[in-house]
Amino acid sequence: MGRGLRGRRTATTAALLAATMTVALTAGCTGGGGTGDDGRGTAGESTPEASPPATGPGVLAVKIDNVRTARPHTGLDAADVVYVEQVEGGLSRLMAVYATRLPESVGPVRSARESDLELLRQFDRPTLAFSGAQRKLLPLIDRAPLRAKTPGNTSEAYFRGSGRPAPYNLFLRPERILPGPPGATALTTGFRYGAAPAGGTAAAEQTVRYPAARFTFTWSEARGRWLVGMDGAPATTSDGKRMAAATVVVQYVQVRESAFRDFLGNNTPYTETVGSGKAKVLRDGRAYDADWERESPADGTAFTTGDGAPVNFAKGQVWVVYAEAP
Repeated sequence: MGRGLRGRRTATTAALLAATMTVALTAGCTGGGGTGDDGRGTAGESTPEASPPATGPGVLAVKIDNVRTARPHTGLDAADVVYVEQVEGGLSRLMAVYATRLPESVGPVRSARESDLELLRQFDRPTLAFSGAQRKLLPLIDRAPLRAKTPGNTSEAYFRGSGRPAPYNLFLRPERILPGPPGATALTTGFRYGAAPAGGTAAAEQTVRYPAARFTFTWSEARGRWLVGMDGAPATTSDGKRMAAATVVVQYVQVRESAFRDFLGNNTPYTETVGSGKAKVLRDGRAYDADWERESPADGTAFTTGDGAPVNFAKGQVWVVYAEAP
């Protein structure tokens, strides 16, 4: 299975070795001598890295804040995939991945985490847009096979919006980072799309709880989508649109402590996205029990039924919520 996923890649692992990238980072919300989300930032040492794939740019991944003050979000409805991860204090943060279209703006943009680097290895030379990171994390970002774009090294791509206090007012203009959408072939997630699998059970609603955050997905027959709710309220975009997903994946993973802490001393959780485990896939008003497997960081994630048949996703936006395995 892993070879099959790797075969879909547009570049080999051996291609990920050569160019130089300097990461100038502004504001992380972690401590340990790290930077803060105040627009100042500190540059990391550059490290030889991979050159872009010959086929064109990879996906754009944007780290987006998700505390109540950061809502409503901008440009999140244009993402092909939205990943939800747990961060310090039991809160959540989003990573929006763009391939088929780029919104005019995205945000509010916030800081990166160590887990992001492993998650993004499934893509060929992705661009990661974020506001900053803890100082001790900088060398790992420097060595990762990605293009790091921050207000420190790409200031023309960022702006401060009005009506919100810092740090919840930092937004990205994607067209100033990428010349255009890289296209669906850049989405080397391992996801399969097509007709719904057999079986499943009728499902009207699914809730995922973190210690200090809650996500609810409610099936709308009229829209043919799962309406997104956050912390008990409908999730909308800044232009008033209700956020909705065609497919929702609740992926049960190991969440362990990392070597990093925020400025309050809270440990930064590390979400293990390589390995295998259980999942629940929601599509078309039904829930399907599934197994997931990702053999290596360079692979996408395969979702299968108990008999090994692939679980196809519905065409449209996918939300992947990483929930701690019981």
